[in-house]
Amino acid sequence: QLQLVESGGGLVQPGGSLRLSCAASGWISNYYAIGWFRQAPGKEREGLSCISGSGGVTNYDDSVKGRFTITRDNAKNTVYLQMNSLKPEDTGVYFCAARVRRYYCSRTPAEFGSWGQGTQVTVSS
Repeated sequence: QLQLVESGGGLVQPGGSLRLSCAASGWISNYYAIGWFRQAPGKEREGLSCISGSGGVTNYDDSVKGRFTITRDNAKNTVYLQMNSLKPEDTGVYFCAARVRRYYCSRTPAEFGSWGQGTQVTVSS
């Protein structure tokens, strides 16, 4: 059974950085694409970034392009989201999710079947 656990969230000042981790178990890591999603209070869950199972394909929402970087270490069964130049509008609960996709990825929440429990990120002075 695939399980995902996010960590690394917290309170950070505007302009600061955080690195989120998504640790997975119960899978063959390079078969699964991973997406990172954010849900702010009163808003729909939005797809921020994704990475294919092979790691060769990534994409980003325009709102985070150039500031966030997604990477994966399949030997450690972990996917990371490095977040730099954080803004107050980046505040929300961050989720990672998985779907079987080795050479492709998508940021559409409905396409993902396995989700972590989320980690809170608050950007505030």
